[in-house]
Amino acid sequence: MRDLGAGFGHLLKGQRWVARHGRSYGFGLVPGLITLVLYVGVLIALALWGSDAVAWATPFADDWSSPWLGLFRGFLTAVLFALALLLAVLTFTAVTLLVGQPFYDELSVRVDRDVSPDGTAPESDLPLWRDLWISGRDSLRILVRAAVWGVLLFALGFVPVVGQTAIPVIGFLVTGFFLTEELAAVALQRRGVELRERLALLRSRRMLVWGFGTPLGLAFLVPLVAVFLMPGAVAGATLLARELLGEETRDGDRPADGAPADGTPGDGGPGDPEVSSGPAPKH
Repeated sequence: MRDLGAGFGHLLKGQRWVARHGRSYGFGLVPGLITLVLYVGVLIALALWGSDAVAWATPFADDWSSPWLGLFRGFLTAVLFALALLLAVLTFTAVTLLVGQPFYDELSVRVDRDVSPDGTAPESDLPLWRDLWISGRDSLRILVRAAVWGVLLFALGFVPVVGQTAIPVIGFLVTGFFLTEELAAVALQRRGVELRERLALLRSRRMLVWGFGTPLGLAFLVPLVAVFLMPGAVAGATLLARELLGEETRDGDRPADGAPADGTPGDGGPGDPEVSSGPAPKH
């Protein structure tokens, strides 16, 4: 249970970090806003021309009499829009992370430098295009895994009693796990940790992962909340990644957004006593 609280603590620390670093927060908002505009554009297009697409796809119903033709195509149009909305919710984080790879990687680097005792951050040796390729490939693999879990849980949802009680809880835990993986991947990929090893790390500290990802997943159900929480979520996931790898982490705070440090206690300069160490990962 201690890990559960620690995971939630990382989520809160990440939000506090971006609140103290306004420029980094604004920088981290850009990918979410770009993705939001793209998704809203697609949904508006579906709302305007979805009925035309349904009519084009169902020529066999052209000769149906009223009101059956309107009811049938109206139902399919509503289903199409509902599926698009569901897909948007499920893929928003993955697409935002893919679009915002350079933004979130830089944000994660800033967090690492701020909380590292020596003020440094691990850097990827790969070119940007290679990092983007790996991020996209791994996101697709995670989405496939999440889809398999989604289909399984959907089927189990029809089981009496269990389907209406335990299955929704399991669904939120699964969502929290995969959401945390995608967010922590920003910091872990920069350290050269491959997908299989990332999943093993997360499974070794499931309570920590659930404490971070499950409340975040619940918050993401509220429209537009994901856009504004994403920068802090990336910052918190970076702190969580440091704990998973057993890296030393300062509890103090360096001057915000690159302001010069004077080396006094509390600003992250030499001799700052506020250093803590996360436990090594359990294998």
